[in-house]
Amino acid sequence: MTGGDREPLARIAAALDRLAPPPPPPTDWHAAPAYLWEGERARSVPVLDALPLEALHGIEAQKVALRNLCARLAEGAAAHDALLWGARGMGKSALVRACVADVQRDDPASLALVQVAPGTLPSFPALIAELAGVERAFLLFIDDLGFGADGRAEMLALRSLLDGGIAPRPSHIRLAVTANRRGILAREDTSAAIHERDERDDALALADRFGLTLGFHPADKDTYLAIVEGYTAPLGLGFDPEEAMAFAIQRGNRSGRTALQFATELAGRAGKSL
Repeated sequence: MTGGDREPLARIAAALDRLAPPPPPPTDWHAAPAYLWEGERARSVPVLDALPLEALHGIEAQKVALRNLCARLAEGAAAHDALLWGARGMGKSALVRACVADVQRDDPASLALVQVAPGTLPSFPALIAELAGVERAFLLFIDDLGFGADGRAEMLALRSLLDGGIAPRPSHIRLAVTANRRGILAREDTSAAIHERDERDDALALADRFGLTLGFHPADKDTYLAIVEGYTAPLGLGFDPEEAMAFAIQRGNRSGRTALQFATELAGRAGKSL
């Protein structure tokens, strides 16, 4: 190729460089209370969407345990990975966000929540490598991890991550995982088919790798009504227990989420906000 041939190619390459978007700036891991990891980079979340911890009702023991874990992590003390499992709508995800936000009220810079987008578990090692040198504690949040056929690959990938390997995970990075499978920790033998037993064994093997496991169970009638009252009483709103139960029956679920939805309905009728 002659010099004359190379000159047009050089101009084309320079033009393409000018048209190409600039690389995204590196993530500032001190700038926000929360982040969303999207597989190749993180997006900062300027405001963490979280209820006040005291607004969550019916899960008092779980609140204390997870709040203590988050405080230890923020302080640089030894902390477990946490698995929150059980009934849907009982506040697993809300509790993770609320505990982090509550710790941040004492020291906003001490702890950040990093939610991992669905399907990005294979990029976990890159995320951990990026966070390893940051002087801040991080709680990595995997919400609604699947344990059926579709989620088995992710479950195995997560199990491998928790196992560690030759590169240890830094002590200022811990995981909080929520899962709706209510029987994940049940250990009794059954006459299930081989593949069903394999799935159960995989789930139990994963659960064993969490130092803190918190179960969330369906609310009975009294607990459900107490949760409703916890939301409505601060607003000065009374409610009819029969109407509250009918609301839950219509949705097929007595849970903290249903109680909040019923309280929202009452507040809306009264022209108030929760």
